[in-house]
Amino acid sequence: MALDPRFGETRLVYLSYAEPGDGGTAGTAVATGRLGEGGVENVRVIYRQRPKVSGSNHFGSRLVFARDGTLFVTQGERYAYRDAAQDLASGLGKIVRIHPDGTVPADNPFVGRTGAQPEIWSYGHRNVQSAALQPETGRLWIVEHGPRGGDELNRPEAGKNYGWPVITYGAEYWGPKIGEGTAKPGMEQPLYYWDPVIAPSGLLFYTGDAIPDWKGSLLIGSLRPGLLVRLRLAGGRVAQEERYLGDLGERIRDVRQGLDGHPYLLTDQSDGRIWRVLPMPR
Repeated sequence: MALDPRFGETRLVYLSYAEPGDGGTAGTAVATGRLGEGGVENVRVIYRQRPKVSGSNHFGSRLVFARDGTLFVTQGERYAYRDAAQDLASGLGKIVRIHPDGTVPADNPFVGRTGAQPEIWSYGHRNVQSAALQPETGRLWIVEHGPRGGDELNRPEAGKNYGWPVITYGAEYWGPKIGEGTAKPGMEQPLYYWDPVIAPSGLLFYTGDAIPDWKGSLLIGSLRPGLLVRLRLAGGRVAQEERYLGDLGERIRDVRQGLDGHPYLLTDQSDGRIWRVLPMPR
């Protein structure tokens, strides 16, 4: 879920979800509606991933508004359809950029290209469940799931190819290598990667004062082994990684910053909770 940048005036919310299709198929979709007294009203779909395919894995998805008011939508390649991440005629394994009404910005990188979906911003992604804008630059950063090894921190740029499944630092769950190696001309390298994986979900650039030592850090939720990952950045690169809360044994689905300046974590359990993170006592 994401709030309209002018939510105080519009009361609009945006939701991404797995939308069923014909014959047991499904795909990521985005809808918007106005938050009223009784719930979200006048809901309408503004984007549908094409094509819809069978299976229940790798839908993504995160919604991030850019500074120019456009909306980034992250999507997975639906697991069994990994090769589609390299196909510009498919919405699988792509980050798309749309206007809040679902129309396509004229300056998207593949507008006017025959055989390409014009909403595509970047491609070659596996399953992106973490995304946020960097406050200093307004640029989009993402963290995406790898297979066995190879979770990636990326900074997607217009029209660029992030390699999946041709290049990866991961392997099949049952052991064999995937693709052609870890590098290939025309395909982007991650800013950072994990092996073994952290199963990332949720991303925050921390700007609060509640934990001064963390200011400017990236905070990432982990589904497995279940913890909070902090990356300290320097010069646009990862300078240090630290891990917290690993002894609690719960999956962290999302990371947000409250108005009080504290990070908040959403756990992904049958009895899920919201945690507020406090500074370590000195």
